[in-house]
Amino acid sequence: MFLGIGPEGPVRGRRVVITGMGVLACCGTGLDDFWDGLNRPGMEGEHRVPDFDPSAWFGPKDARRVDRFAQFSVAAADMAMTDAAAAGDIGADPDRSGVIFGTGIGGLETLEQQIAVYLEKGARRISPFLIPMIMANAGAAHVSMRAGWRGPCETITTACAAGTHAVAGAARLVSSGRCDVAIGGGAEAAMTPVGIGAFTNMTALSSSGVSRPFDARRDGFIVAEGAGALVLESLDHAQRRGARIYGEILGAGSTADAHHITAPGPGGSGAAACMELALADAGVGPEAIGHINAHGTSTPLNDLAESQAIAKVFGHPGPPVTSTKGVTGHALGGAGGIEAVATTLAIHKRLIPPTAGYGEPDPEIALDIVHGQARAWEPAPSLSNSFGFGGHNGTLVIGPVEE
Repeated sequence: MFLGIGPEGPVRGRRVVITGMGVLACCGTGLDDFWDGLNRPGMEGEHRVPDFDPSAWFGPKDARRVDRFAQFSVAAADMAMTDAAAAGDIGADPDRSGVIFGTGIGGLETLEQQIAVYLEKGARRISPFLIPMIMANAGAAHVSMRAGWRGPCETITTACAAGTHAVAGAARLVSSGRCDVAIGGGAEAAMTPVGIGAFTNMTALSSSGVSRPFDARRDGFIVAEGAGALVLESLDHAQRRGARIYGEILGAGSTADAHHITAPGPGGSGAAACMELALADAGVGPEAIGHINAHGTSTPLNDLAESQAIAKVFGHPGPPVTSTKGVTGHALGGAGGIEAVATTLAIHKRLIPPTAGYGEPDPEIALDIVHGQARAWEPAPSLSNSFGFGGHNGTLVIGPVEE
């Protein structure tokens, strides 16, 4: 059961299940390639989506008028909808179908390009499509237009928590009864010269060029791009059409650190509160959790704070923990969508992927880090954590579907 608090008060609504997924990441596009990539050693160098061709979703003219992050949004959502329709038509009423998508930055690539045009050629040469290309809501808008869905279409921009918050918001649309079907996810394509330069100058990026979540040698994150999307349906709707069901959104939490624009709250206090709220929302205790897909960015402060938060909520050593960012890098606002897909696949495939880059334990971090190879497990409710600049915290509880 997914519980939410809205203007009208508590909502104890319909069960929400995952019937389709789509993903683009540096380690693979599509569910099979992505899963295989998660089980390989970590990557070095730039963590871009390889060989991405927007022509599969856009004609040449349209592709020039849609920023890369919005192209990713459409591609991931379309893959998720195709996946959901594998067992038959989704049968969605357009007025009862919604889209909530997240991004941390939006169309930075287009903005940089057009500023260069302005400086070289003047204001009259700026593209008339600049604004609709850079606006953060362009991804969600293009997804809804492609699907023809006229229900709520909204964008979440809570930095690196945006994708997780978007999936939670989409689940609540279904749980509350407003929609029968919704797409939730996140996308980012901010690997531009200015974007990478800014992260470098704030000393957030790894100087070694390796993502090592929770490892004693970690020295920063690897900026990445990509997108992940999930089709969510009410259990009744999915069962009526005979859909394949990957898992269930059991609950979600959201808090703010109210501490610092980039640093986490002391001792991971906000993250701990977020996980506790998510558990309460799902109606499960800490002992029921079988796996945590951590935010695990590979930065010294954030990994330590998250480990302290996990220890506070679950004790030592707690559930098995993995950070897929050892492979994927950190896709910012796209990370939550990508990791929701990874968490759901871990349930579906009955394997927890390893944390690439991890090899030297940090004496200050007492977690059961899955590393070396995937770990077989009996699927159980799992957490997917995302914590963003600004002190934004988001946690999803995803579990196998039980009668």
